[in-house]
Amino acid sequence: MQVKLIDHGVPADMLPKRAYANDVGADVYALRDQIVEIGCSAVIGLGFGLELPAGFGAFIFPRSSQTAKGVDCKLPPLDPGYTGEMHAVIHNGGHEAYHIYRGDRIGQLVVLPVATPDFVLDAGKARGDGAFGSTGK
Repeated sequence: MQVKLIDHGVPADMLPKRAYANDVGADVYALRDQIVEIGCSAVIGLGFGLELPAGFGAFIFPRSSQTAKGVDCKLPPLDPGYTGEMHAVIHNGGHEAYHIYRGDRIGQLVVLPVATPDFVLDAGKARGDGAFGSTGK
């Protein structure tokens, strides 16, 4: 599957990339230095957008080394219709200020298939917990 990147000022050496071909997440990078104080969050532009096909969403997950320090990286789901710049939301739940430097890997971009259900008040008759023969002969 190929997903088109939309350039919003990302340097070529900071495009999302996987360390290994079969990795689930592709590393994303900080474009500038920033400090995230204890208990605070920072919204960090990644310099690119995505053209996602219908039925897919993109998410930024934390790196394991960040999580071990109490630092979380997240992004509400990126919808297929949104083509603006992606951002990572970094939250510092650790015990000291978290320093981010230009070029640091700050999260992992994962593209996943998603179900887009229609929400209804009446979904029909429930299955129940009847077992063998509960619906008759």
